[in-house]
Formats: sequence, C-alpha cells, structure tokens
Amino acid sequence: MMMLLVVLLGVWLNSASAAKLGVVQTEGGQVEGKSHRMGLFSSVDVFKGIPFADVPGKWEKPKPHPGWDGVMKATKYRDRCLQVTLLQTKTQGSEDCLYLNIFVPQGTKLSTNLPVMVYLFGGAFLLGASNDVAILGDSLYDGKEMADRGNVIIVTVNYRVGTMGFLSTGDSRLPGNYGLWDQHAAISWVRRNIEAFGGNPDNITIFGQSAGAASVSYQMLSPYNKGLFRRAITQCGVALSPWAIQSNPMALTKKIARKVGCWRSDEEEMLTCLKMSDPVGLTMAGKIDVLLILGKGVVMDLLELSPVVDGDFIPDEPSKLFHNAAKFDYLAGVNSMDGHIFAGVDVPSINMRNATSVDQVKGLLSGLTKEKGSAAVPSAYSVYSSPWGSTPDPGVIKKTVADIETDFLFLVPTQIALQLHANNTSGARTYSYLFNMETRIPGFPKWVEAEHAEDLQYLFGKPFATPLVYFPRHRDLSGYMIAYWTNFARTGDPNTGESRVPTPWPQFTKYHQPYLTINHKISKSSVSFDLRSDYVNYWTQTYSSLPSIKREE
Repeated sequence: MMMLLVVLLGVWLNSASAAKLGVVQTEGGQVEGKSHRMGLFSSVDVFKGIPFADVPGKWEKPKPHPGWDGVMKATKYRDRCLQVTLLQTKTQGSEDCLYLNIFVPQGTKLSTNLPVMVYLFGGAFLLGASNDVAILGDSLYDGKEMADRGNVIIVTVNYRVGTMGFLSTGDSRLPGNYGLWDQHAAISWVRRNIEAFGGNPDNITIFGQSAGAASVSYQMLSPYNKGLFRRAITQCGVALSPWAIQSNPMALTKKIARKVGCWRSDEEEMLTCLKMSDPVGLTMAGKIDVLLILGKGVVMDLLELSPVVDGDFIPDEPSKLFHNAAKFDYLAGVNSMDGHIFAGVDVPSINMRNATSVDQVKGLLSGLTKEKGSAAVPSAYSVYSSPWGSTPDPGVIKKTVADIETDFLFLVPTQIALQLHANNTSGARTYSYLFNMETRIPGFPKWVEAEHAEDLQYLFGKPFATPLVYFPRHRDLSGYMIAYWTNFARTGDPNTGESRVPTPWPQFTKYHQPYLTINHKISKSSVSFDLRSDYVNYWTQTYSSLPSIKREE
C-alpha cells in the first residue's frame, strides 16, 4: 500500500511539475533554452545568447540578424562587447556581441501575457556585460529569482561600450551613440518577439543602473522609442548626470587618434586612419587615464566616453527632451552613498584615520565646479559646511565629502529628471526613492551607507540565490525591492500587482515630492518629502545661475 502511495505521489508530482517552453520560434529561427526548477511547481526557462542583431560594422548602427537554420541551443552566455578589463591592462570580449538573455517564469501551465523587464547594465559606458560576474554563484544580472518571485519576464542585453560604442566627432562623420542604437535594437527585438516566450509586447519596462540607468534615460528621451515600451526605471544615473554626456567629443577623438598613431592635421585623413585601425588598439586607447587625476582634477573628468547630442537619436540637450517621455511611467532613485567610491579617489583621507581638511573639501568643490570658474566654491562650501557647527566632528566632514559627490554626480540630476518628468507627464506616473541600506563592503568607516551598485544584489535576489552569505534582513529587503519593481512593471504603480508591499509608495508630482526610503525596515515612516531640497535648490538655482567661463579646446 505504502509503495503504491509513493508511486502515485511521484506520478502526480511529475504531472504537476512546472511547464516548459521547449523550442521557441523567433524571427531569426528556432531557439531552445533550459528549464531551471525553482520550487515544487515553479521553474524558470532560461535562454542565453540569442542574437538580436548581426555582427555590427565598426561605428555603424546595428543591422538585422540574417537568421539561422535548425534549432539554436540557447544555453550559454555569449561574449561581452569588446572592452578593457577592470584593471585596464588588456581587452576582453568580441565585436560579435549583440546578444540577449531571457528568463521566463513558469507555473504548472505555460505563462502568457507576462510583463517584460529589459535590463541595461552599468559600467561607465566603458565596460560591463549582460552576464556580469558575481562574487558567488550565477551572474550578478541572473534574472531567475526576480522572474520567479515577481512573475515577470527578465531580459538582459549586451551593447557596445568604450571607443567602439561611443567615439564621436560630434557631427555626421562619426555621430557616436552606437551603444544606444544597440540598446534600441534590443528593445525593438523584444517587442517583436517576446510574445512567443509568453510576454506581453505592449507591457515592456526598461531598467538599468549607473551608465545603464543613464542609457534608460536616453531611451526615454529619444524620439525613436515612442510607443516601444511603457515604463522606465533608473537606478543611480540619468541622462542629466554630468558624467553621462560628452560635451567636446572631437577633442577626445583627436586624443584617441594620437594614441593609435592616427593623428593628422587633416581631419578626413585622421578619420580614415581610425576606421582602418585595429579595434583592440582603439579599445585600449579609450581606457581611463588614472594618472591624470593625481593632484589635479576629479574622477568625473576621466569618464570621457559617453553619449552625445547627435541631432538624431538624441536631437537636443537631454533637459529639453522630456516631452518625449511624457507617456512613460517613471520610477527613479539613487543610493545614499553613490558618490562615496568616487569621493574616496578624489579625497582619499575620507577613508583613512587622518583628518580631512577644509582645504580638501574646497579642492573637491573646485574640481567639480570648474565650468563656473572659482565663483562657485565659496557659495557651495557655505551650503555644505553650514550644519557643521563651530567645532565639526571629523567624521561629519568626511561624510560631507561623500555627500557632495553623491549630490553632484547622482542625486541632484535624478531629482531634476523626476521633476521634469512630472512637469511634462500626460497621464503617466512618477516615483522617487532613496536606497540607504548599510554597506556590506568590509573595511569602510562606520558612516558609510549604501555604496554605488549595492542595490543590485537585492534587486536580482542574491540573498535568496546564495543564502549563506546573507542574513534574514537582506532577504526582507530583497523581497521588498522585487515586489515594488515588478508591481511597477506590471501596472505602472509599485503598490499594486501580484506582490504585497510593506507600505504604500506615494506618487511624485509637479507640486508634491514624496520619496520612499528603501532598506530592510520599510514602514509608513519610510515615506518622506523633498529629498535633500536645500542642496537640490543650491545646485539647480544658485549654482546654475552663475555664469559659465569660456574654455579653450
């Protein structure tokens, strides 16, 4: 009898186990992924390395993929786009890199009409990949946990970075923005093909972090994306961030030309030489010149390769394009210490025992505000030092340095983007957040909160995927973020969808600026108003009204 029960239970479990997609027909041909069991009756179908465009020509827009015969086994990640390594000593990746990965949650029946979330990775427009490395376990951007817990399809995409993705002359000869065109091609491919995977092509959300967030912002602002997706999420970066746009692309192109032996006084000859140059050498020539920073300048000055106003994909200054984003629901925020890692390079003493001096604080402000000459330093210093009191605590001065860099590079531009979105919206919703979970990075001073990119491990469900290296509070936070993000993707409102959330998150509007503080203890008191408004007002009103100084090339 017992034996019979075991057999029957086995048969029932087998028949009740999660559905599988098997072979899927796309516009280029058939693909077959792999099913990963997540729970008793749930699994995620994973498709890795599906091409969304052909191998791109050098500094050309992506072209449609010619397709393939038979069934493509989509079980391995493909190469990242050609780029420098993290230590910038050599290159990695390939020119054949325009691939995407799809994560489809399944229950006992095949999923249909699911919301789709397309992720754009960060990496300063210089490096990164759709399957970037995690310290433990799967890729950092592995979409299984988020897909399974939020019941959404996750898509991660590659795009060209560095010299091959963003070199530009600032005119039609070498217009730039190739990486943005790649992203656009990937989103378009998802729109045309995702229904075959169980997705709703009319409910696509694009989301990204850092340079990926600035990319999402550019996709919202480009006239080429009207009607292509419905919602957007930017985490720690927008098109208005000072590091997210090249203001003098030709100067950089000449610098790269010198490095690869293509410098000519005749620009046409120089460009011909560049076009014939080896992509690996060109990529190395675009690496960050760290020596430049020692003693003068700030980290931001090193981040040179980025999008440009090309008169085409980005037809005007980003701040003038928010009418194009009026129909997209928009959720945006930053990490409370986004600027700390950069501040630690600009003012190393903040992470050391020795004191940080007033002169160092003024030096940082001087480096950040070069475009206004010396006029901005006294006013900025008085705003940031006013809470210190007559004998400031050394830790408070150090934290102020991190705050200055966070405000300038991330928080203030994001607040401006939220305001511009809310001012231009036609029926779409706007939401603002501040992520301030304490850092998990060892060795930093006690005052350090959420470091740049620390939000990603929680959003992608790492505390569930690798539970041994996290505590219950980290799983709480991860569950909250997945719930808010996937609800937003489903309905345009982070509070309503298939997942319960710990507290209502109110809309940000033209006249009313609430934001949600995101950590492991979210409650009613996590909603506040007018995020760092004194500092936002300083940069947007006082600072921006100062005259800019003319600079020679």
